[in-house]
Amino acid sequence: MSDFFSMGGYALFLWPAYAVTLLAIVVNVYTARRDLQSARMEARRRLSAGSPGDPGRGQS
Repeated sequence: MSDFFSMGGYALFLWPAYAVTLLAIVVNVYTARRDLQSARMEARRRLSAGSPGDPGRGQS
């Protein structure tokens, strides 16, 4: 088992690389979910506002 964790002497370089990769994935998922929630809230706000003169409602 210690051979696995030592990674053939490259553990000093490999474990931080794994950590940075995991961090990048976690940050990516977090920001994607946050942006999706924000986009949904914006869409709901626009749909509920829906005044007749709004561009995008088919009227200019």
